[in-house]
Amino acid sequence: MRALIIGGGIAGPVAAMALRRAGVEATVYEAHPSGADGVGVFLTLGSNGIDALRAIGADAPALASGFPTPGIAMVSTTGKPLGRVSTTGPDEAGTVSRTLRRADLYRAVRDEAVAQGVRIEPGKRLVTAEDTGDGVTATFADGTRAHGDLLVGCDGVHSTVRGLIDPGAPAPAYTGLIGLGGYTRGVPVDVAPGDYSMVFGKRGFFGYALAPGGEVWWFANVPRRDEPARGEVEAIGAEEWRARLARLFEGDGGPAVRLVEQAHEIMPASPMHAMVKLPAWHDGRMIVIGDAAHAPSPSSGQGASLAIEDGVELARALRDHGDVARAFAAYDALRRPRVARIVKQAARVNNNKAAGPVGRVLRDLLLPVVLRMTADGRQTRETYGHHIDWDAAVA
Repeated sequence: MRALIIGGGIAGPVAAMALRRAGVEATVYEAHPSGADGVGVFLTLGSNGIDALRAIGADAPALASGFPTPGIAMVSTTGKPLGRVSTTGPDEAGTVSRTLRRADLYRAVRDEAVAQGVRIEPGKRLVTAEDTGDGVTATFADGTRAHGDLLVGCDGVHSTVRGLIDPGAPAPAYTGLIGLGGYTRGVPVDVAPGDYSMVFGKRGFFGYALAPGGEVWWFANVPRRDEPARGEVEAIGAEEWRARLARLFEGDGGPAVRLVEQAHEIMPASPMHAMVKLPAWHDGRMIVIGDAAHAPSPSSGQGASLAIEDGVELARALRDHGDVARAFAAYDALRRPRVARIVKQAARVNNNKAAGPVGRVLRDLLLPVVLRMTADGRQTRETYGHHIDWDAAVA
């Protein structure tokens, strides 16, 4: 069996490694001519994502990047502590979630995939694909074609494969937030190394973590009601954002203004999108996984981890159900309940980030109670403590 993997970000190389381990030949086709170096800011790779990489022997390069981040302190607009959330689930290995630059995670999974024998072909932008009944033929913008037994769309929230599976598929939903981030040296912050502190500001949401060596990694979520045109906010320069963010967080508790004003690097902004509910993940011999199928808001901290889980679970389903249709159905049944729960949780967090005056008061009153009851409860265990047993059979 041969798989065509569309997209060389995070989900694509992971899916290819897992498929090879399951006995399926896999080639990754990446639209861009070069790697993802310098793309994006940073992300959290949950302990569940690390566990999924460990299932296919690919966790070491990712663990070598970034730093452990076991929890998040939530802070009100005035600087009042609201509670703490764990970002690590219990497992026998004592795995702790890690924060790392997005480009470093791209590089880690790509290099490990190549080391495991995966072929990655850059400069292959998918134009269309045809299910021939006994296989799939993909056509790329450079005029070349490739044929395989199945095609896996790992091409992100603005997926081409999703539209080929279902031309009437919903578009990704704009969350009402613009996201950006940066890095600052020389500004002391009152947090332990590795801990996140997240501040519900009056006009925006700000989070930061202290990396080893004293550099502070920070991000900002800026509410904006109308969805920007494609490329609009990406074109805004770092100095313009420095001025805007300083005004946005003026008067809020915490070091947001100082971190922004003294940042030595501010990364480009982008609108935040989510794929809340996609009716059809697969059709015939084509399937979408990762953000192409179910992009949670970045507020979940689970986008990369869920994409990694997807790649591993799809490979297990194909290993145990040689027929593509049965394998896709088994995968769908296995993944949908978990994904839906995490996407829903992220949507609730987003609503709190953009709360109005009354909503802020209610949030600051209720959140400490909720966090005391749930911070290390079932929700955390189900999200971060999720374990994939590679050797277990997929029903």
